[in-house]
Amino acid sequence: MTWLLVALVPVVAAAGLLRWRRPAWYWLTFGVTLAALRVLLRYGSVMDACGLTVPAPRWRLTVARVTNRPIPGSRAPRILRLRVTRTGLVLRLKLRPGQDAFDVAASCDRLRHSFALYGVTSRELRSGVVEVRMTGYDVLKRVQMPVQVDTRPMRVPVALREDGAVHYRDYRTVPHALTLGATESGKSVYQRNLVAALASQHVALVGIDCKQGVELFPLARRFSALADNPDSAAELLDALVSHMQDVYRLIRAEQRITADVPDAEIAADIWDLPEDLRPVPIVVLVDEVAELALYASKEEEKRRDRIITALARLAQLGRAAGIYLEICGQRFGSELGRGITMLRAQLTGRTAHRVNDESSANMAFGDIAPDAVLAAIQIPTDTPGVAVTGDLSGGWARIRAPHTSLRQAVNTCNRHADLTPDLPALAPFRPALGTLAPVPAPAVESAPAAA
Repeated sequence: MTWLLVALVPVVAAAGLLRWRRPAWYWLTFGVTLAALRVLLRYGSVMDACGLTVPAPRWRLTVARVTNRPIPGSRAPRILRLRVTRTGLVLRLKLRPGQDAFDVAASCDRLRHSFALYGVTSRELRSGVVEVRMTGYDVLKRVQMPVQVDTRPMRVPVALREDGAVHYRDYRTVPHALTLGATESGKSVYQRNLVAALASQHVALVGIDCKQGVELFPLARRFSALADNPDSAAELLDALVSHMQDVYRLIRAEQRITADVPDAEIAADIWDLPEDLRPVPIVVLVDEVAELALYASKEEEKRRDRIITALARLAQLGRAAGIYLEICGQRFGSELGRGITMLRAQLTGRTAHRVNDESSANMAFGDIAPDAVLAAIQIPTDTPGVAVTGDLSGGWARIRAPHTSLRQAVNTCNRHADLTPDLPALAPFRPALGTLAPVPAPAVESAPAAA
């Protein structure tokens, strides 16, 4: 017994150290076994306490009475599969007659406490089958993306969800998106991850950065066009609209609507065209949309209307032409003027980092997922990068992008600079890649430190 205690003390100490310093390692070594045993041993009693059981069917009650046997108790959802992941457990349940997937979703917080796990979420796979994902530790505290991800054309991983799953940005499914966030909320890091993930894809990147290009111009070697002020942004957007019309003329000429062509092969967008004729898809990244909508004179108001009109046209018609919008900003409401709410309605994907007020969160989720508004305003200031994402289906989740420094993003873009398409319509806006002369630092008067 003494030797057993001596051998057990280092194991317990190692487990405690791993749980504190490396929760992912602790989960894979100790936590997964303990959690699986807790779930399996407590399953029946926990489901009964959470109200997720139904009485036995009438025929079983009748048989019990006729044969003078004990009355069968209530039945919990049947476990179809228990799967272990690098972040938690995945439980697939078969619901009993009379149960609903909403009952499981409403009980997630109680299940989390009962099974002593960090987080529990659920989703309905099909009628009568629910998947419950349980996380054993805070996966958003230190984001570690899995080595193997399901990357496809126009589908890239950008963040990690709170249930341990990878959050993908799929442009074929969600063509346009809006990203909101206050200063130092992690919005720029999210944008860097997106650019770095798209750098290896066969896609043209177009940037509009009205902060004189301080965010996007370091990544210029992978961009086919860049604008750093509202005037050049207006001309760039007009060129994109003209390019979109040319693409539609190409699709019209290659539609193949003869009687011998199957319906599935009739061209309605660029992805239906043969690969040798397919134009390069374009992702347009707008760093701060408010700078494009603000004006102080009549001339600037005309430019502003021209910009918003072009953005609205691209949002309404650009998907089939392979033009996708990524619009970022701190606020994006009706106070920015005419056409803003119409443009926002076309942006299917919504992501909100930490915001300064509830109205900013309402701009992102008020019309699609009211529950996500409360989650967005509860993001603490000491967790930059944590965000709430949702779409027009009403679903939402917390995510966090891995920290990517500007140097890492620059290196990635430089490594894939040979993939940058040269689009004739956007040639005037191709960033100059010459060596910049050093700019002397402005003189700053020194001030005594405050006591």
